[in-house]
Amino acid sequence: MPRVTRETARRRAPRPLARRAVGGLAGLLAGYAALAAGQLVAGFGRAEAGPVAVVGSAAVDLVPTPLKTWAIREFGSDDKRVLELGILAVLALLALALGVLATRWRLSGAAGVLAIGVVGAVAALSRPDSAGVTDTLPSLLGAAAGAVLLYLLVGPVYAGAYLPPWVWPGSFVRWRIRGATAPAGPRGTEGNPGGRSREDFEDGTEPGEDRTEPGEDGTEPGEDAAVPAPASVPWDRRHFVLLAAATAVGATAAGAAGRALAGGDIASAVASRDAIRLPRPGSPAHPVPAGARLHVPGLSPFTTPNKDFYRVDTALVVPHVDAGSWRLRIHGEGVREDVELSFAALLRRETVERDITLTCVSNEVGGPYVGNARWLGVPLAPLLREAGVRPPSRGGKADQLVARSVDGMTLGTPVEDVMDGRDALLAFGMNGEPLPFTHGFPVRMVVPGLYGYVSACKWIESIELTTFAAYDPYWVKRDWARKGPIKTSARIDTPKPLARPKAGTVTIAGVAWAQHRGIEKVEVRVDDGRWRPADLAAQDTRDTWRQWSIPWRASPGTHTLTVRATDGAGHRQTAKRAGTVPDGSSGWHSVVVTVD
Repeated sequence: MPRVTRETARRRAPRPLARRAVGGLAGLLAGYAALAAGQLVAGFGRAEAGPVAVVGSAAVDLVPTPLKTWAIREFGSDDKRVLELGILAVLALLALALGVLATRWRLSGAAGVLAIGVVGAVAALSRPDSAGVTDTLPSLLGAAAGAVLLYLLVGPVYAGAYLPPWVWPGSFVRWRIRGATAPAGPRGTEGNPGGRSREDFEDGTEPGEDRTEPGEDGTEPGEDAAVPAPASVPWDRRHFVLLAAATAVGATAAGAAGRALAGGDIASAVASRDAIRLPRPGSPAHPVPAGARLHVPGLSPFTTPNKDFYRVDTALVVPHVDAGSWRLRIHGEGVREDVELSFAALLRRETVERDITLTCVSNEVGGPYVGNARWLGVPLAPLLREAGVRPPSRGGKADQLVARSVDGMTLGTPVEDVMDGRDALLAFGMNGEPLPFTHGFPVRMVVPGLYGYVSACKWIESIELTTFAAYDPYWVKRDWARKGPIKTSARIDTPKPLARPKAGTVTIAGVAWAQHRGIEKVEVRVDDGRWRPADLAAQDTRDTWRQWSIPWRASPGTHTLTVRATDGAGHRQTAKRAGTVPDGSSGWHSVVVTVD
């Protein structure tokens, strides 16, 4: 029989702190493996069904509107990355805790990993774009892999492995596998080494130690008595390191394979975009007037480059849709017969090109979520009329157009606004190239004069005609207004807040917008002085923003610069401050500068 002294057994068993540290590391590795396995499974289906993506999307849907608005304001287009990092941090903490738990209660730790997988599965089913049970598999199978790995990884430091076999079922089997046999003692039965009972360990001795006094068992004083081998595999650092390394390598390989599989679908979508040759517009945009572009350092360019155009949406994973398989369905109230259009069919229709400024309702006073681009697409109103749709003013049944994205997002647009003669488009081109994926490729809606949350559906796949009374779209359910006409606004681009210009002539410049009404006048005030009219750049169209500038003889000291605009309908921008919820911010934009 293997003979282990007290000292040997003591050295073989890890100390409590070391056991918890190893358990925490095991939990982190198991969590990493679970996410990697989930990504691999998602690669065979939809990338949007990955564990982090579904939990993150559910979090976006569930967080209160003020918190969502704060995130957009503070992080801008990086809000999704911040959310993903936050989810990963929470999962890492949970994995760490479950790893420590598993060193005492092995099955409970593994069950905790499975419970997190169930949460992910429920989140997947709750998504509006859910593919059903299929979308739950990445979370469930990934969690199952993580649970099994956690159970195996904590084996060498599992507390139950160092207690007598009658305390933890199965330890006797592990002991016998190692070839140990136990002698029967006064209380003995096979598997009860030395005939010792549970009470024999209540004096503080470690399992596997002998508490017999020196000399009572035939040993000389000062010698360690021989004790039976522990009833499991003792702490083996090499065994743990090898298993941990194999887990890390395997998980990394699984994650890479998952990304590669998802990359195949992305590559197909990218190839379809690269193959597109945009048609020449039947109705091209008028040339931008020469005086519409002011050349002032720090002023926003008249046309916003695609790479700089703001992005605000809820998609954690940007949809990559193959233009060849894309379809648009038009159906609902007042539609004579459902219409289905392919991308190729859309390109064959009469196309128009227009310069249109878009604004996000989440844009704070003076904020960056506004941009101007040249859009190419198909007019939406003629398409609706062909399907039999009439606006409410002409007896139409539907007063709301619900646009649905491939990711399940729904936006509600007034039918009257879409069909009142403005250039409402199904756009597929942006600044001379096919839409970027981040801005809605292959097709998106663009409706001038309305905030994006009620008009600018990206990755659009269906249009349903209904009523405002019958259906609340995504943002309306979250306390935003049903209709979102853009408010008259002006912004100072230069000098920047807290700038320190030199005394003398300083150019104050910026942009103003009131889409579908145009900008008639911009005024600037320094401190509490009088309002002075700014010089306006030439107006392109009433659907685009307008640049402005004014010279200022700056004197040393701290000054407050304020701007306000008046739109083409004669409405002056209100001074009353309001937040973005429920229908957009309002108030004058001011910056404070110190003149040296």
